[in-house]
Amino acid sequence: MQTNHASCLLFPLFHNAMPFQTDSQRAIKINRIIIVGVIPKMLYKGLYIIIYFRINITNLNIFSLKKHMDSLISEIEKLKQSEIKEVIEKRMQEFSELGKKDNSEIFNELCFCLLTANFSALGGIKIQSNIGDGFSNLEEQDLANKLAELGHRFPNMRAKFIVESRKHKNNLKDILSRFEYDSDARNWFAENVKGLGMKEASHFMRNIGYKNVAIIDFHILDLLGKFGLIEKPKSKSLTRKRYLEIENVLKQIAKESNTNLGELDLYHWYKETGKVLK
Repeated sequence: MQTNHASCLLFPLFHNAMPFQTDSQRAIKINRIIIVGVIPKMLYKGLYIIIYFRINITNLNIFSLKKHMDSLISEIEKLKQSEIKEVIEKRMQEFSELGKKDNSEIFNELCFCLLTANFSALGGIKIQSNIGDGFSNLEEQDLANKLAELGHRFPNMRAKFIVESRKHKNNLKDILSRFEYDSDARNWFAENVKGLGMKEASHFMRNIGYKNVAIIDFHILDLLGKFGLIEKPKSKSLTRKRYLEIENVLKQIAKESNTNLGELDLYHWYKETGKVLK
């Protein structure tokens, strides 16, 4: 990793002093206490972003990184002043309402998110609308045939995942209630529901009203790369560690733009695709 001289001098000073805890709000407060009053104020935000989020800063210095983030936040602020804000607020309300429904409705949404891995959201919406309760009661082969008929790329594997996930169908609300933090619930689903990775588990959580996990798909990676906030991964498959690092970048953007991660995803998606889906 290449850095300029200023960051070479400053980075080692704080690297060992700061507690890197990717899921802890307390860590953010601690990091602020450590930095504030030590680093000149004009350097604070840029250096904080670099150190806490461990961003690759090849060919970027502290000031240019802060400038890139401010540029993206400015774009979000423009969208928040447009008619799309009302559309996004309505969609977020729909997600919250879905999360209050019974286990069968929530399971239906879990199946939608199982379908969207390496597949389009629009295609998943079409299939979800057609299959409905079939997610819960179709035999695996019948479900696979139906998925193939409706154009899914991986009908057999997705049918297998959906049928296997039925063991959680009647306990979803109980499972969700166990966790104080959205990220902990997300991690449980990523680890215990076959076919849900970090992205799909985050997607599921957001779609049932949880606002504090990030859905990091290729649209988001493209956007963050375009604005110079991350080095775009060569593979669309992210390790858990890298996922959490990028999620932390998004947390900072959400904080600076006064949005939550759920809303931020919809703004980003609209910016990249011109659509507000789910």
